[in-house]
Amino acid sequence: MLRTALLALVAAIPLAAAEPSALWGADGAAWRADGPLGDFSRAGFRQGDAAIPELPVATDVRAHGARGDGVADDTEAFRRALGAATAGAVLVPAGTYLISAPLELARSGLVLRGEGPGRTILRFPRTLTDHQPKPVENAGGRPTSSYSWSGGFLAVGAGKEVATTLTAIGAPAARGDTAVTVASPGGLAVGDELAVTAEDDQERTLTAHLYAGDPGGTAKLKPARIRQLVRVMAITGARVQLDRPLRTALQPAWKPALVRLTPTVSGSGIEDLALAFPGAPYQGHFTELGWNGIELRQGVRDCWVRRVAIRDCDSGVFLMGDRCTVSDLVIDATRAPAKARSGGAPCTGHHAISLYGADNLVERFALKTCFIHDVSVEGFRCAGNVVRNGSGTDLALDHHKKAPHANLFSELDCGTGGRVWFNGGGADLGRPCGAWTVFWNLRATRALAPPPAGWAPAAIALVGLPTTAGPSTGARWLEPAPDGCLPRDLYAAQLTRRNRER
Repeated sequence: MLRTALLALVAAIPLAAAEPSALWGADGAAWRADGPLGDFSRAGFRQGDAAIPELPVATDVRAHGARGDGVADDTEAFRRALGAATAGAVLVPAGTYLISAPLELARSGLVLRGEGPGRTILRFPRTLTDHQPKPVENAGGRPTSSYSWSGGFLAVGAGKEVATTLTAIGAPAARGDTAVTVASPGGLAVGDELAVTAEDDQERTLTAHLYAGDPGGTAKLKPARIRQLVRVMAITGARVQLDRPLRTALQPAWKPALVRLTPTVSGSGIEDLALAFPGAPYQGHFTELGWNGIELRQGVRDCWVRRVAIRDCDSGVFLMGDRCTVSDLVIDATRAPAKARSGGAPCTGHHAISLYGADNLVERFALKTCFIHDVSVEGFRCAGNVVRNGSGTDLALDHHKKAPHANLFSELDCGTGGRVWFNGGGADLGRPCGAWTVFWNLRATRALAPPPAGWAPAAIALVGLPTTAGPSTGARWLEPAPDGCLPRDLYAAQLTRRNRER
């Protein structure tokens, strides 16, 4: 009786209210374009300016011979359907479809659409290696397959994007600036969607900048090449106004330029279906033969994966394009895991979600099994991405070196919280995490220690973590808060603020 009364009394005590982050303030009043928090509001399909469309059905795979009985091989029927639809959705009615070779969405405006992941199931009995072997060595010289970190049975994209340099940027610019001075404005027009590009000099000063002057060992790291998608808002003489702040500074030694990038595929997607692999026991790191789900290839822009389930994969989604959205993704496994690694977790696959491109949005995902790398970011191009409102059983936010920078991880349920800072990547490829990366309102069933020494330069922000560590001084911003900070989701708050100010 007394215990019941005490429990009722404790339940009636209100939890401490979350307070606004000092970096954001009330409704963003404290935010600065050159501060620790970048502008992440442009991530995802058409930079958040438009909803993902519901394209009309153009054809049905059964009209091209697909059986959907789980026995007949439907690969060629799917290929015929994808080839016949110049635009619109290729409908895959409820059923189980055996697919024995990769399928490619190689045109813009093309969607592969099922009738829901519980009703439309694509079953893949073979590996990508069975279809086309790709033997390579990893960064440490170990023989493996490139399917360990790339490839998918469903692929969006074809060929290479076309890059046309329009003008050099003729003067230095600071991180957070919203205008650049160009050498030749004549080829530019208001409304142009372009990219700001830059590349390393002989002294690797751009690489050093992406690590805020603290890159760690870089003997095996290739020279940095970066780019940021922008829109031209105004042109006054040689001064070009952009629609967003620069993610990095620009120096003449880095040959900065405005470049027109023509994507290979845009406006295409995969939705409302499930992918199922055989469920053979996972053999461990770098043994993967290519039971891989989806790849959005480099050169793809404004594409999507939504309402998709993947079971028993080696890797789930490789996201190599820019400004794409992955939403409502569920990955689980029935296969036996490999022996414990990465903090003691038994893992059933290699990469669940891997990001190599820029300005992508991954949201509302559920990883119901552990991968060696649950959510992975890698490479100089990997910037401006947002990973939000997702969960994992023991989530590893793998930063795979080569200067992934200025990415946001917001409102994530890290499960047991034992592997949050686990990372991969070979030796002498820079620190795992680059500068201006933001971790916002991560939660777990345990207190989360900050990242270990040497994991990142000081110029990162950790806000709203349930940690016993005290606030940091200097360049690194650590703002511990057991109940999180406001806003709960930084991306949503920034997008709302941008829309209000337009």
